[in-house]
Amino acid sequence: MENADMNSAGGLIVAYGELLIDFVPTVAGVSLAEAPAFKKAPGGAPANVAVCVSRLGGNAAFIGKVGDDEFGHMLADVLMSNKVDVEGLRFDSNARTALAFVTLRSDGEREFMFFRNPSADMLMVPSELDEDLIRRSSTFHYGSISLISEPSRSTQCAAMKLARESGSLMSYDVNLRLALWPSPEAAHEGIMSIWDQADLIKVSDEEVKFLTKGGNDKLDEVVLSLWRPNLKLLLVTDGPDGCRYYTRGFKGRVMSFKVDAVDTTGAGDAFVGGLLHILAKNKGLLDDEIALRSALQFACACGAITTTGKGAIPSMPDRKAVLKLIGVTTI
Repeated sequence: MENADMNSAGGLIVAYGELLIDFVPTVAGVSLAEAPAFKKAPGGAPANVAVCVSRLGGNAAFIGKVGDDEFGHMLADVLMSNKVDVEGLRFDSNARTALAFVTLRSDGEREFMFFRNPSADMLMVPSELDEDLIRRSSTFHYGSISLISEPSRSTQCAAMKLARESGSLMSYDVNLRLALWPSPEAAHEGIMSIWDQADLIKVSDEEVKFLTKGGNDKLDEVVLSLWRPNLKLLLVTDGPDGCRYYTRGFKGRVMSFKVDAVDTTGAGDAFVGGLLHILAKNKGLLDDEIALRSALQFACACGAITTTGKGAIPSMPDRKAVLKLIGVTTI
């Protein structure tokens, strides 16, 4: 029988940032120009995390902005159908919902073309924040996309300040999209500008290379150059090879699960969602290596399952699928 606490929904996880439409080619391994057709898939990294948490049985809310258009209302419906709280979602009648065309290479990795000039998520202002929702969050999750331009940068910083003051666990997924930044230098500066404010940071192996300006992402000393005294957990995801973890007291690696990857879109977000879902019920695991490894195994399973379908939100797993892949009945 499952532990009552571990089977409960846990505290509220609020994800802040972008919500958009990904257009994914129906055929893998082709360029955008060569793609015969595209599948419309709801996405946006923070929104993906919120949906994952909710599908796993947790409490999740999303704060962001979409256009007051067909796509924006469709996305709101998608969140609501996945039981994500949308009190903090705003609509802009003067800007469109963001779109991204995502090419799938033969290895399942992606290339992006974005349509945001500007999109509604870039135009959210501090006065539109649902402050009560932020204050109620036990975990506040965010990325770097909203830092690219104003007013969204100031809005994210205001939301982070309120969450921090309210005692939320601060979760940062870098989610580097160089094509959206004015320059690599601007991306590096922007991403690192809020580095010291997080309790938990997740980076990919490629992001480690970028942030350490070409450092060998496989070396602990390179990864640990990104460590800050305020951090409780630094995670490096290595795709199909699982993840590495670093805390104040211990470090290690957790392997992932072998699956037939179709599309890696949203895999990192599912990983984060899985971990935050477990953390929301047991924040003490940050000081317990055995419990942390179990949670990271769960997170890796979430990410692996997401790669087996096309699109991010449509492929997010539920708890039953994750436990089946791991081969256990409880965690």
